[in-house]
Amino acid sequence: MFTLKDAFFAFVFIALLILVGRFIKQKVSWLQKLYLPESIVAGVLALLLGPEVLGAIVTNLFGSNVVFSEGLFSEPIRLVWSQSPGVFINVVFAALFLGESIPSLRDIWQKAAPQVVFGQTLAWGQYVIGILVTMLILTPLFGTNPIAGALIEIAFEGGHGTAGGMAETFSELGFTEGADLALGLATVGIVSAIIIGTILANWGRKKGYISTVNHQAEEPDDLPELHSQETSQVRRRRARLMRDLLIDPLSLNLGFVGIAIILGWLILQILTRIEALTWGKTGFQLMVYVPLFPMALVGGILLQLFMERRGLSPLIIEPLMKNIAGVALDVVIVAALASISLSVLGTNLAPFLILSVVGITWNILAFLYLAPRLIPNHWFERGIGDMGQSMGVTATGILLLRMVDPENRSGAFESFAYKQLFFEPIVGGGLFTAAAPALLAKLGSLTVLLITGGLLVFWLFMGFFVLKSTGQTRRK
Repeated sequence: MFTLKDAFFAFVFIALLILVGRFIKQKVSWLQKLYLPESIVAGVLALLLGPEVLGAIVTNLFGSNVVFSEGLFSEPIRLVWSQSPGVFINVVFAALFLGESIPSLRDIWQKAAPQVVFGQTLAWGQYVIGILVTMLILTPLFGTNPIAGALIEIAFEGGHGTAGGMAETFSELGFTEGADLALGLATVGIVSAIIIGTILANWGRKKGYISTVNHQAEEPDDLPELHSQETSQVRRRRARLMRDLLIDPLSLNLGFVGIAIILGWLILQILTRIEALTWGKTGFQLMVYVPLFPMALVGGILLQLFMERRGLSPLIIEPLMKNIAGVALDVVIVAALASISLSVLGTNLAPFLILSVVGITWNILAFLYLAPRLIPNHWFERGIGDMGQSMGVTATGILLLRMVDPENRSGAFESFAYKQLFFEPIVGGGLFTAAAPALLAKLGSLTVLLITGGLLVFWLFMGFFVLKSTGQTRRK
């Protein structure tokens, strides 16, 4: 049990750890070269100062009844942290599209179709190879739970936030070690994405694959963001709408996040109820295992569309939404990494390493072979962004884009941004990502392999035949 005071100090410690993480990153040059977010550095620091490392060292040296034998943080603090990822991930996904102007699906498809196809191919391929390697190697040789087949996509595409937010789902399905493995894989993914992406960027320049190459451009100093849609006209409309509102803009936008989460909760309750009244009577249940955050994302999209229709969208302040989501994501990452069980990773080291190698290999090969064939122009710039996202997080993809096209001469940033509307509601932390563990537990690996394999074939067919016939992909 923990009190409200324990929760308060748990988040105070997270804030302090992030500040310390920033200081460490400034002093350690190799951390700067990896472009690791301060939250990851802070999370690793919390893990080192917890019972798994500091506590274990003190216990082995001095016994279990001395100061710091359980680490620097008390048990109530750690309990708050263990529950935080599953809560704050809802804020991250609810705010994802709030403040973003959502164009028609037709316009998005026309501008970003090849990018959508390549991104979807990467994601479904991660499921296919993950399930295959689990069926053929991990389960027979190591007794690994078949749900491990979804870990590559959850960790690589979803990142630390999704991995940490699904801990409760893994636990309910009897795969408690899944959360630790997913968080470990997410860390491997983001580090390898930056290292391999940097190597590929240098290779691409030498080979002449980067058509927008600028030898004078320097690498970015920090993780960039997508362009803001704020204009002077939007700000004027907002000033008129808020003239008589006696409320702080931050509080107002937190309210919008709350509405999006409530909408997502209502959608989830309705779907759960429909399941209980229909196919759930046969014993097959899926929605009860689906976490709230993908529905919160849908709730955010619905709220944004409603606000646009009513002419109230300027009240949703895009920079504030990014800050709200950023703070929530920092909490998710620090708390999730601080709660990793190193003993679980050690027990499952072989499956962990195999999944890491297989996932990284798929992404690299897909980038080198499929990107030139699926993306008609500026394939390197646009493809490396998707590869970065598929191994880390969205910010990693944008970082690699900035490395190869700092002035956005290729237009890859716009295509990358539009692609998210066809991408994140489904995979990369979307509906299928959230449902995949339950599908594997209820339907079995072979059935889910056929589903994901069929979707992989569908997107490859779209890229090689449908888009090629319309001139949207390069002819080889």
